[in-house]
Amino acid sequence: MPPTDNPYVTDPAEYWGGIDDAVRRAGLDSPVLALDLGALEHNVADLRARAGGVPIRVASKSLRVRSVIDDILQRDGFAGVLAYDVAEAHWLATESGVTDVLLGYPTVKRAALAALLADSTACERVTLLIDDPAQLDIVDAVVAPERRPVVRIAIDLDASLRAVAGHVHVGVRRSPVHSVEQAQRLARTVAARKGFRLVGAMSYEAQVAGVGNEVAGKFLMNTAVQTMQTVSMVELRHRRGKAIAALREVADLEFVNAGGTGSLEETAKDGAVTDIAAGSGFFGGHLFDTYKHFQPAPALSFGLDVLRRPDHEIVTCAGGGWIASGPPAADRLPKPVWPSGLQFIGTEAAGEVQTPLRGAAAATLAIGDRVWFRHTKSGEVCERSESVALIERGADGRAEVVDVVPTYRGEGKCFL
Repeated sequence: MPPTDNPYVTDPAEYWGGIDDAVRRAGLDSPVLALDLGALEHNVADLRARAGGVPIRVASKSLRVRSVIDDILQRDGFAGVLAYDVAEAHWLATESGVTDVLLGYPTVKRAALAALLADSTACERVTLLIDDPAQLDIVDAVVAPERRPVVRIAIDLDASLRAVAGHVHVGVRRSPVHSVEQAQRLARTVAARKGFRLVGAMSYEAQVAGVGNEVAGKFLMNTAVQTMQTVSMVELRHRRGKAIAALREVADLEFVNAGGTGSLEETAKDGAVTDIAAGSGFFGGHLFDTYKHFQPAPALSFGLDVLRRPDHEIVTCAGGGWIASGPPAADRLPKPVWPSGLQFIGTEAAGEVQTPLRGAAAATLAIGDRVWFRHTKSGEVCERSESVALIERGADGRAEVVDVVPTYRGEGKCFL
């Protein structure tokens, strides 16, 4: 789809141009991140509606702006955080006072574990995720059970689709715990270990939540993806329901987390699930432009300065190589959105210290002007800046910077 073609952006000049004018009046140097609060509100309401009443757990890796996370958690329909690093989980549980923090990945960081285990408040609020007894051994090696609080544990259930007698794997490579029997066996192991308490489970259906199903010009691929996603959710709801029932025979689970931004509606149909994770949908990276059933507003964007004009139809911006994780491809690059009609040069794309762009709009840009981009994934772009400018629009539609808030980096944090 064209760079500025988003249902929320009815007038690209007003939307992106308004953001550009606002940050210039505020005297903010580039690279500058801007968060349109109206677009954020739109996304908050959309996520809540799509979840159908199931509480949403905020996936912090896709935000990495603590004040925004805190604000979202004050709203109805949102509860708890899905953290990505143990030190981050500890920080959010204490500095932000988040009382329910699920670590979304196992950890073997001994120093960070030692700090967590020495903090009784954090231990009451943070749940560690495991998929192997060896991860329990690491905790015991850091601090013996008799010298620490009881550690809250959740089991990571593999949500991938396995077909053809297990020879075909569709989804991400996460937990080895796939079957009902494997889940219950691990639960019994946790229950038998001193100093641990099984309180929850999670499973992330990445093949549904994180794969676009309406890519422009890819009818056959879209049909195949949509069919796969339908089959996968039917299989997963059946297997996950049985696995959670088996876990509840072993322990009194407090929560069952699942899903992601792209799967809210389908995950909400699963009666075994008590909360759904979502993160990228708040800021609305362009990765989600390829989804059939929803499209978030582009709430977060970033601006780069034009430094050079190597040709009358080429301008070169400072920085820009903010590439998203995942398989290297064009969809991992940031997307230039304003002025419209700019494109990357194939031999350079988005570079570490400079990004050349070509197109008719380049002829209208002067040295010192600014080009605006949408990110692919939200959290990774926030690792590139210490702050985010908050944009609010008045009754007359005029955009203004109402605050500048720190990212994790701006608070001196670099977790992963």
